[in-house]
Amino acid sequence: MRRDARPGGIDLTPWGKFDRGKRAVHPLLFHLLDVAAIAGEVWDRFLTRGQRRLIATGLGVTETEARCLVMFIAGLHDLGKLSRFQEQEAHPWARVSEALRADTCGWRRMPHERASMHGVLQLLAEAGYRVDTSDSPGVRVAQMLGGHHGRFLQLDLDGAAQAARVNRALGGPLWQDLRRRYFALLRHLTGATTVPTRVSAPAAVLITGVGVIADRLASQRHYWLPKAQAPAFGAGEHYAKAVEHAAGVLDQSGLARITLPDTPFARAHRAVAQPNALQASLIRRLDAAVGEKGPGIVVVTDATGGGKTITALEAARIFNSGGDTAGIAWLLPTTATADAAYDVLEAYVAAHQPEHAPVSLVHSHDYVNAAYTDHRLAAHEPSTTDDFWPEHPDGSEDDADEMVSRPEERVTVPDGWLRGWDRALLAQFTVATIDQALMAALPVRFSMLRLLALSGRTVIVDEIHALTPFMQQMLGRLLNWLGALGCPVVLLSATLPARTSSEMVRHYLTGAGHSRTVLADRDWAPAYPGWLFAAAADASLTRIDPQAAGEHARRFRRTAEILLHPVRHDTHTDPDGAPVRESRLERITTEIAPIVEGGGCAVAVCATVADSQRTYQHLSEVLDWPGGADGQLVLLHARLPGHRREALTRQIRSCLGRTGERPDRLVVVTTSLLDMSLDVDVDIMVSDLAPLQTLLQRLGRLWRFEHLWGPAAHRRPAWLRQHPRPRLSVLRPTGHDGDTLLPAAWRTLEPPFLPHATADRLARQPEGSLTLTLPDDVQHLVETVHDDAEALARTPALEHRYRAYQTRRRVEKHRSALHLIPTQRHTLSLADLHRQRLHARDAATRLGVMPRRLLPLYRTPSGRLALDADGSQPLSLDREPTLTQIRTILRHTLPVPAAWVTDLRREHHPPAAWRQHALLADLVLLPHSADPHEAVRLGRHTLRLDPVLGLIHTTD
Repeated sequence: MRRDARPGGIDLTPWGKFDRGKRAVHPLLFHLLDVAAIAGEVWDRFLTRGQRRLIATGLGVTETEARCLVMFIAGLHDLGKLSRFQEQEAHPWARVSEALRADTCGWRRMPHERASMHGVLQLLAEAGYRVDTSDSPGVRVAQMLGGHHGRFLQLDLDGAAQAARVNRALGGPLWQDLRRRYFALLRHLTGATTVPTRVSAPAAVLITGVGVIADRLASQRHYWLPKAQAPAFGAGEHYAKAVEHAAGVLDQSGLARITLPDTPFARAHRAVAQPNALQASLIRRLDAAVGEKGPGIVVVTDATGGGKTITALEAARIFNSGGDTAGIAWLLPTTATADAAYDVLEAYVAAHQPEHAPVSLVHSHDYVNAAYTDHRLAAHEPSTTDDFWPEHPDGSEDDADEMVSRPEERVTVPDGWLRGWDRALLAQFTVATIDQALMAALPVRFSMLRLLALSGRTVIVDEIHALTPFMQQMLGRLLNWLGALGCPVVLLSATLPARTSSEMVRHYLTGAGHSRTVLADRDWAPAYPGWLFAAAADASLTRIDPQAAGEHARRFRRTAEILLHPVRHDTHTDPDGAPVRESRLERITTEIAPIVEGGGCAVAVCATVADSQRTYQHLSEVLDWPGGADGQLVLLHARLPGHRREALTRQIRSCLGRTGERPDRLVVVTTSLLDMSLDVDVDIMVSDLAPLQTLLQRLGRLWRFEHLWGPAAHRRPAWLRQHPRPRLSVLRPTGHDGDTLLPAAWRTLEPPFLPHATADRLARQPEGSLTLTLPDDVQHLVETVHDDAEALARTPALEHRYRAYQTRRRVEKHRSALHLIPTQRHTLSLADLHRQRLHARDAATRLGVMPRRLLPLYRTPSGRLALDADGSQPLSLDREPTLTQIRTILRHTLPVPAAWVTDLRREHHPPAAWRQHALLADLVLLPHSADPHEAVRLGRHTLRLDPVLGLIHTTD
């Protein structure tokens, strides 16, 4: 082995990387050594102490031995390229030694990741690894190599993996001998002489993730090309330089973990002077519990506006202070809430004044967020697509990303390498939609990379009440794996049924190794308001002390009112002779009129986009707006172009936030877009009928900061100060007989039972007015409608809807379970994690039709297409757009149901120059003139982009 490490000691002619333009060849052995060296640096500076300990325990070795084994396994990933892979490029194949080229022996084409898995099995057996069962150490190591391109492969010990069959497929004796010598040399240089006694599934997942990271870093063209142009003389010399350079590679990637400096509470949380009673209780008691028991799961339930975000960040600080984890992954249900949370987390990290701490935003439309994707990044950042990691790469993979240094203006801006697809989850501080994390529980490519990314920090799951049963089932499986990986978790909600929170805790603790039978007999729901901590080590419970819970409830206690108004919906016509009734638009006008006359801030929340558009038009026409409605009446919904929607959302959050300069008059007409995690305060709110859980969330935006401002602040309009309490006006659509009658367009938004049961619950109050005390009454109300609501089903119609609702919940959970990966306890072969072949683009994390992205375009008088009606942003369709142009294009798109854009003509398809870009290839173009009355017909659907109302949809 030592001889092989010297100059001329071993054949270096087989290639691993090839640059066609420069005709540069990087020897395969050198690439393997590059990856091994970088894997060691990833172990030292990216993995946390908890991850390193989990891997060592999972291998049954010491941490020092585990580091060597991780480097060795990572380096072996491309050993299968010593096969027919070498023939794929004529130039480097011609440089392979004549002896090897003459010894192919009729080898067969095989994806090199499978060749690595099969070829290494016999070598591992010779080295003392047990390879007799699917979960034996040698088999799992081989499967890790097979999984380095994103999917763990099935290994048939008695079939394709038999030594004789493998040797026939991968070349003659010289190729077999070279694989054996490369294997031995890697083992010698990395010091991986210890044979692991076992390889646990969680450890295998993390090790594979480390190998993927190291391979991607070593595959960057700027890294390996100089080494190929000025190669070392021998393997030992090259490896020594690779180890020396590995630290710089990790520095450039932005992966190196940092520790946030100690920072006073008030500075960390933007001038919140001191923790409230609930937060103080958690800081005191959780700190002691984590110090004694280690990581676990925390559940925080509190009314909206009670400070759950700060509570979660303090819990993360406590978990991370132990050293087992470092960083935060904050998961939210929607892109709008993720954008808002990104601002909070970035400010929190920046308040600690680190030298550099990347904060990444990860969701399908993160390119729209101006705070994250500002102009300084757009012109330089690399365009990364999954094409770099094809399913079965046949080429040289020579189109890797160029490394880009970060801009210096903001220490929280992620480096270029971290802004690519699933890599963004690896940033130490991340805000993402929960879909990005749920993908880790599905058999999609690189799911192990997502699990690695999540496991090294505290995971905060916000607004979990917003998850459907379909998503809750997936979250439960993810929590099971996070428990197995020793990852601390914080769950947040203002309106969560106790049964749901208990089930989530059980999923986590089962993953941590506890018997579900034992866990089933205990109550895992926290008090309301309150918090609960369940330790992963022994499932022991720590709860908020009753005195702190009572003090917190008293501090935030207030009364509020929900008033139910029966109305006739705009789309419903009463029969002739029926009494004239108040319409929905008339009631909204009555509620909003005081704002127009006397000032203040109001929100009208509509059930659908079409409802919001009609409401906006009506209010702008019938009310006498001082100086005109422009700027005082705002329409915000999902079918506005992305750049407009993001700007409006940011404007509303800014002016209606706790420190915002409240305008004299502002009325926002919106949909559910503003429901969750938007820290805003309004004077008046009127809402279409929705499930009680949703109404309670909306109620939390009324007079939200009253306790902070105090009665002397006079921030409410004078006419409102005489009102004793905030009031949410709820519009109940009814038929002429007085029964609830949901419009047809509403019936797919929620299970019909929930709004019907909510209306029935409120209608039973005197005059339809429910006065409640917050936070005391919240949990009881949530349980009556959203947990076991059978008692509410008092009429045959409600009982029928309740049975249908329960059936729908069971069906959703069943459909969700169809694609889930097994729990870690039931993962025998690593291939079980990818037993189904599911592509990320087809993976459903939510039920419903997958939306399409629509790009409205305008025809200019010259016949060209532009992004704006004035033609000031012309679009070139015959050439590949630049990175800046790609971002601009995407910021002008908006989502529509796929059913609206099925009957497409040639002009609606993206041009050929766009079809190689993952985010542009599936766009639907909507070219039309600047005439605001012109619409585009697509089958039964007619679409028109109005400059104010957004996309208007009609159907035959």
